[in-house]
Amino acid sequence: MPYWSLYLQDQGFSYQEIGVLSSIAIITRFFAPFIWGWIADKSGKRMLLVRIATWMEATIWFLIFIIPNNFQSIAFLMLIFSFFQNAILAQFEGVTLFWLGDKRAEQYGKVRKWGSVGFIVGVFLIGALLEVVPISMLPIMLLCIAFLAFLWSFTIKEPETAPSAQKQLEPLFPIIKRPVVAAFFLIEFTLLFSQAPFYSFYSNYLKQSGFTTTEIGFLWSVGVIAEIIMFAKANFFLKRFSWRNLVILCLMMTCLRFILVGLFPNHFIIQFIAQTFHAFSFGLFHVIAMRIIFQNFSITQQGRGQALYSTMWGLGVASGSILAGRYWQILSGENIFIIAGLCTFFGLLFVRFLPAKVQENSIN
Repeated sequence: MPYWSLYLQDQGFSYQEIGVLSSIAIITRFFAPFIWGWIADKSGKRMLLVRIATWMEATIWFLIFIIPNNFQSIAFLMLIFSFFQNAILAQFEGVTLFWLGDKRAEQYGKVRKWGSVGFIVGVFLIGALLEVVPISMLPIMLLCIAFLAFLWSFTIKEPETAPSAQKQLEPLFPIIKRPVVAAFFLIEFTLLFSQAPFYSFYSNYLKQSGFTTTEIGFLWSVGVIAEIIMFAKANFFLKRFSWRNLVILCLMMTCLRFILVGLFPNHFIIQFIAQTFHAFSFGLFHVIAMRIIFQNFSITQQGRGQALYSTMWGLGVASGSILAGRYWQILSGENIFIIAGLCTFFGLLFVRFLPAKVQENSIN
């Protein structure tokens, strides 16, 4: 997906259109996670949803070559693609946590890192391939990956510890209105809003600055390697510092990261250093998010709790992508990234509602 915006640019779409298309690919997170979360909690068939979704993803990339290549058609396919992708992201997190059981606090990061490893392998392979084949071939590569994921999903069974079908679902509102939960999701929105230009335009930004697709893929991979290290070492931070202090650290590191990206667009080493901060922008923040969700949402609410996390992610990235695309040509990419970094200060308004003491390592 780091190359998707380059594909759209190659197909003749403007930055404003790319911003809208990027937001459409995310905008279903406003509602789709709750639909999938409700179905998962109601039916108890989480892996079945993952299999259906991976099959539909493969179908979407196949249809790219059949439908007319215009804005309306691509927008429609992105809408369908992201609707089903949301079934994978949130529910597979739940599947993972259920399978880990009582060991989820110690083992989650070790399992989650393999998603990051897969991302690195995909970025490097696709980046290298795009040096020798036209970027118009990108959908074929994504089709192969999605179909492989569909086949592989049959090797994973439904979690034995997950609740089965439920006739009556527990309401979420009493949980959402807890200060720690409400504050965390508002901080998540702020953090993802600031990261929107990165997710939607970072590859285009680097391409404009003269980087090759291999170098772009390498820089994306640096961020993911950093998050893998953080997944492995997150307990070091969680045992010593409170959620409040760690979230402040995530916000400040994200701010510094994008200011560096904006100030030094042509400096490979600076971009490399900025990408290592992804360990805090995503890695550490994501581990804290999983703990907050499992400690505040009951077992029977986990599907919808994960869905809410995905929804706030979508709201932040979609709104940020639309604004970044709208003002990219007016303000320049450099200024967009600097402004994005400064936006993280808004999240500091809510950190006082997070626990000031170190949380217990166990997840209820």
